[in-house]
Amino acid sequence: MSDVELDVRESEEEAAAVVAVRLARAARDGASIVLTGGTTPALAYTDAARLESDWSKAVAWWGDERCVPPEHELSNFGLAKRTLLDLLEAQPREVHRIRGELGKEAAAAEYDRKLAGAELDLLLLGVGPDGHVASLFPNEPTLDLDGRALPAEARLEPFVDRVTMSLPMLCSAGEVLFLITGESKAEAVRRAFAAPPSRETPASLVRARTGRTTAILDRAAAARLQA
Repeated sequence: MSDVELDVRESEEEAAAVVAVRLARAARDGASIVLTGGTTPALAYTDAARLESDWSKAVAWWGDERCVPPEHELSNFGLAKRTLLDLLEAQPREVHRIRGELGKEAAAAEYDRKLAGAELDLLLLGVGPDGHVASLFPNEPTLDLDGRALPAEARLEPFVDRVTMSLPMLCSAGEVLFLITGESKAEAVRRAFAAPPSRETPASLVRARTGRTTAILDRAAAARLQA
């Protein structure tokens, strides 16, 4: 597709390594970086910490979070802490955690205030098998809301309340970087990047308005894209 640059790698590890280089470069440049959850990003985080251990110029945000304490196994912040932040010699100068333990309404309101005036340089996202992105799920009312951060209900397991950046906030990033691997994501990838934009596939609606959008895929995730 003309609006997305596709970069297909042979394996999950190779795709994660590409993203790690982007993250390390952004940290060195003092970028405002939006992190995500998932096993493949965890690989990228560990590689990024090895490539650049000084994140003192960078600012860290999260695209979404589950309403659990930060030490909970389901916490996106907790994942990034274990696989990235704890491995750094110098922490980001600002870490804007979504305090999901407050409950979705209060946590979303607090995060919305934090995001006021924020400029996001690099936004890292995954895509769910149903095409959801961050915690914006197919055909949900949250797709139509303009706030910066929104409360959301999960439509896939684990069924835990969530807080998510809104669609306009995601699209405000200077660079949107998708990292997607695995055969289970192949149909969602096709709908997100090789079909017309649709509310049935929220990932198809997330494009950097003024910058670049790139999808880093492994062969399995890219299997249903036409050559």
